[in-house]
Amino acid sequence: MTHEDTGTASGWDLHCHTVFSDGTVTPRGMVEQAQQLGLEGLAITDHDTNAGWDEARQAAQDLGMPLLPGTEITAQDGRVSVHMLAYLYDPKDPVIAGLFAKTREARLSRTRTMVERISRDYPITWQDVLDQVKEGSKTTVGRPHIADALVKAGVYADRSQAFAGVCSSRSAYYLPTPSPTTHQVLAAVNHAGGVLVVAHPGAVNRNPVLLSDQQIATLAREGLGGLEVWHRDNPPEQRRRLMALAQRWGLLVTGGSDWHGQGKPNRMGENSTSSEVVAQIVDRARGSRPVAWKG
Repeated sequence: MTHEDTGTASGWDLHCHTVFSDGTVTPRGMVEQAQQLGLEGLAITDHDTNAGWDEARQAAQDLGMPLLPGTEITAQDGRVSVHMLAYLYDPKDPVIAGLFAKTREARLSRTRTMVERISRDYPITWQDVLDQVKEGSKTTVGRPHIADALVKAGVYADRSQAFAGVCSSRSAYYLPTPSPTTHQVLAAVNHAGGVLVVAHPGAVNRNPVLLSDQQIATLAREGLGGLEVWHRDNPPEQRRRLMALAQRWGLLVTGGSDWHGQGKPNRMGENSTSSEVVAQIVDRARGSRPVAWKG
């Protein structure tokens, strides 16, 4: 069973971010919080990077907290922007390493161009944005860091307000994230021995256009591992649709909080994944291995 919004944390939280992308807490702090909440385990899933894996692994070993190393990868499928959670792949695989390097470079250029536009109307500079980056060149830089710079400049009270304003995808300053296709990401993750899950595929408040049933079916035929059904941004009708698709195509059903520390209101463990599903992810993976795994 997948746990959702019960008020107490249980199961595995398979969607967590740290300072290596747009989270506010270190990987060690993330693992410590998961242990304090009583979670069975968790995954680190920073955006387009695995730079936080070593620190998270060490913390998991020290605390005896089961951990799946993972990454949230931004992709494109036609007109749809798609986030994809890749678990237990080999980070040294040349195909996926090349994909990350290209994506991170493109994201950095895109973010800098957005800041140049915003700085004409608001009191922030590129250096102000870089000052919000916690782990230097290892961090995937993006809109959350622009938002934090705007907050520091007094333009907004918090990151959520910034994302409702200047940093919104509907803002005149917005530029789309340059991304590989979902098919390229799936091929890269499969090549690296990982398991790929589509993150919050029913998030109507994030995307004006969602992945269609046919697009999900195509990915399933290409080797997609699962769908993140249990997520606060998937409304009930979308969860029902996604559950039916998962059953039809033999896809795993996962849940995660999309926790960012203080960067979002999402609570660690508010949605989670059963240990049975995690065991299936581990069984299917040929790349990396989980840490402190008790399965």
